[in-house]
Amino acid sequence: MIKSIIGEVENSFYVKEDVNTDEEYGCYPYKRPMEEYIKKGFVCIDKPMGPSSHEVVVWVRRILGVKKTGHAGTLDPRVTGVLPVFIENATKLVRFLQGSEKEYIALMRLHSDASEEEIFRTLNKFVGRIYQRPPLKSAVKKRLRIREIYGIDILEVDGRDVLFKVRCEAGTYIRKLCTDVGEVMGKGAHMQELRRIRTGCFDESMCYTLHDLLDAYVFWKEEGEEKYLRKIIKPMEVAVANMPKIVIKDTAVNAICYGANLMARGIAYVEKNVKAGKNVAIFTLKHELVAIGKSLRDAEDIVRMRSGEVVDITRVIMERDTYMTAWKVKKQL
Repeated sequence: MIKSIIGEVENSFYVKEDVNTDEEYGCYPYKRPMEEYIKKGFVCIDKPMGPSSHEVVVWVRRILGVKKTGHAGTLDPRVTGVLPVFIENATKLVRFLQGSEKEYIALMRLHSDASEEEIFRTLNKFVGRIYQRPPLKSAVKKRLRIREIYGIDILEVDGRDVLFKVRCEAGTYIRKLCTDVGEVMGKGAHMQELRRIRTGCFDESMCYTLHDLLDAYVFWKEEGEEKYLRKIIKPMEVAVANMPKIVIKDTAVNAICYGANLMARGIAYVEKNVKAGKNVAIFTLKHELVAIGKSLRDAEDIVRMRSGEVVDITRVIMERDTYMTAWKVKKQL
């Protein structure tokens, strides 16, 4: 059974057909040549206070000497923390990751004194679905929106300063949350500081500074040492670690790269959490990401299918002709 770079275990997959891969085609993500490794990777930057997310993305682009970079989830200039930056080919994943759950550490300052019990009780009222209108300074339309707060944990209360951790839906404004908490308490409040500690599967443990990235790149260019840059930059496949997966045969890869949907006959393994109507990541037997698509069936149905479409492909990630097309394989045989 497949052993992947992103931590799958054997019992999390159904075996539809146990097949081998041809080592002549493709490449295991961590074994890609350095230039290709960079262009099919991402780096989690620990964003400092001051620059905008766009500025950080531009700096990454200039440091690495690439043409295209993009980020998954904007951070305001005054906010620090986890900012995943995707490079070249990996930027195709950005739109699938922007809606991931976020986690922040926030420092809220009350405008008058309050007891810890009152603070705790009021913050708990905001757990669940809440209404928010974006702040005046935000770049989106100022219409009322519904967002979900999954959890709030108070870490420390020091006088009027309240340090808390919040898990929330993407697009939740923590600055507005602090203001609303103050209004409900009848005391007023504002957000003093904010740090994002997680977005989706990306957390602080994966973060490096811009200086770290620059040093590693220079060390590779001047000394030929790759290990530091390979440690900082991760293959794009890691970015879809939380997405349900389908592993396909070598003979099915190029058809998808040319725009075909995934058919039942091209599948080797199906992760058990694949559900109809949900996004799935399509992988090769070498753990390379081929495409993202919408599953048309649940995993149990896919395993039983002998023919027919299984996944409606919405975004092809892999370049064409990385693998030989099926008809060429048959011709050679």
